[in-house]
Amino acid sequence: MVTDRLHISVKLSFQHLIKIPDDRIGVLIGKNGKVKREIEEKCKVQIEIDSHNGDAMISSAYESLPEMRPFKAIEIISAISKGFSPQRAYRLLSDEDLIFHVIDLKDYTSKSSNAIGRVKGRIIGQNGKSRKTIEELSGAYMSILGHTVALIGEFEEVRLANDAVIMILKGSTHKTVYTMLQQARRKNKLETMKLWEQNNQSSD
Repeated sequence: MVTDRLHISVKLSFQHLIKIPDDRIGVLIGKNGKVKREIEEKCKVQIEIDSHNGDAMISSAYESLPEMRPFKAIEIISAISKGFSPQRAYRLLSDEDLIFHVIDLKDYTSKSSNAIGRVKGRIIGQNGKSRKTIEELSGAYMSILGHTVALIGEFEEVRLANDAVIMILKGSTHKTVYTMLQQARRKNKLETMKLWEQNNQSSD
């Protein structure tokens, strides 16, 4: 008996355009194209960058869906475009629990450069104290560039940092924001300890 087998090859294609600020194009490309090449290899995508208008076209065409990681490529490139170093942005690929989130300051204040500059100054704080404190107490990484605040971290870390930034944007004092973060941190520690104790008891 002869059995004919028909193999149908279906290629999955993907395209997405991201606008890159002029001062981040060089970071995205990297020395001798290293960063761009690493993202292409890690995510199985092709990246075409127009240095004149800042367009970065991400495309991919593979027969196997697991080979394609275009959405991770979008996150990594977006993170770099918002001010994160490539090394920090790569963590979005290596750690599946991490998420990327962007807050647009124009949603909370006047679109004038003076107004945005004022709220950015409050988020950063004197000598960067506010930004550093929010990062330390929430556990999330923060990048402030242009009219955006970008965050990388686990869901709860990003949620806390996002809440802290929004509180500042709505006029809360730094002391109030730090107190909120410290209380949330203590609560999370207590919940983690309780969970650890419950797991130990169940294993006895």
